[in-house]
Amino acid sequence: MTSSTRPDDAPADDALLDERQDGSDADDPQDEDDEADDTGKTRPWLKPLLLAVAGVALLYGGYSYYHYRTVGQYIQSTEDAYVSADEVAIASKLAGYVTQVAVADNAAVQQGALLVQIDPVDYRNRIDEADAQIEAARANAAATLSNVGEAQAAIAQAQAGVNAARADIAYFDKEIARYRPLVASGAEPKTALDQLISNRAKAAADLAAKQAAVVAARERVRSIRAQSGASEAQIRTAQVQRSAAMTDLGRTRLTAPIAGRVASSTVRTGQFVQPGMRLMTIVPTGDLFVEANFKETQIGLMRPGQPVTIKVDALPDVEFRGTVESITPGTGANFSLIPPQNATGNFTKIVQRVPVRIRIQAGPESRKVLVPGLSLEVEVDTRGAKGAIDAIRQEQDGGK
Repeated sequence: MTSSTRPDDAPADDALLDERQDGSDADDPQDEDDEADDTGKTRPWLKPLLLAVAGVALLYGGYSYYHYRTVGQYIQSTEDAYVSADEVAIASKLAGYVTQVAVADNAAVQQGALLVQIDPVDYRNRIDEADAQIEAARANAAATLSNVGEAQAAIAQAQAGVNAARADIAYFDKEIARYRPLVASGAEPKTALDQLISNRAKAAADLAAKQAAVVAARERVRSIRAQSGASEAQIRTAQVQRSAAMTDLGRTRLTAPIAGRVASSTVRTGQFVQPGMRLMTIVPTGDLFVEANFKETQIGLMRPGQPVTIKVDALPDVEFRGTVESITPGTGANFSLIPPQNATGNFTKIVQRVPVRIRIQAGPESRKVLVPGLSLEVEVDTRGAKGAIDAIRQEQDGGK
């Protein structure tokens, strides 16, 4: 036989032939170029798209840099901000039992509205007592004035006695002068002259007594007038006591010093309160502000009057406007109960926070939601003070 067939080996030869053909196709560079040409022909938009994306990215990067240099670096933001209000604590200045609590917790009150009534009976009794003291002091003053009139009459009577005694002395002096020559000539007995001299001495003694009575009467008038002054002082003292009692009576009515809402009320009817005991708090919802604590690295260009954007966590889709009102003249740590003492060997630098007060612009509907303590996110636009750095540098350069 000239040829022989091997049916069992035929499949192996076909597999080997296929492998050789695949290897030759993979290694053929012409085939790769053909595939690339096919890709370029089927997706001609890919290259322009890539160029457009690169251009947009370049433009966006340039705009972002420009925006940061002109705006972004001057926008200072913080999440350490809260709604605040100048709350007023209501406390009693007097001790007593509470007879009425006129408001409920969280209720809105107007300025001057009654909040708490303390039992006023004791203070009304003090007013009545003061009135009685005033009447008694006025009666004493009236009696004293009548004594003054009596004493002045005694002065007049004593003065009349003095005048009569002086007249008697004058009469006896004339008689003695007339009798001396008569006694010397023997026309009159000496006993008559002696009697005149004796009567004149009695008149002189009576004059001295009457003059002493005048002095005593005048001293009595001064004494009575002094007593009258004491009575007037008693009247004024009683009037002051009455005024104080009236003031205390008015203080039994605790009224709202400002308009707002009642918070943290702890007073109940029948409770005995002591002076200075905190009973409730009035929150002025119409006078809210924001207290934002900025890092010390953020306040270099911050000035009062700069515009503020405020975002409230309770209203995530609403932005409020505000204005920087003031900046605290010191860091928060500086005004803490125990200020830090950095003059130690274990000092660690910590970025300090500076409280900034911001006036928020919010209407009546917004103020129903904005209550003290809510968390905020605050952004302050400091572009208005961007020239301050140059001014400070000029000051320092001028001082050298």
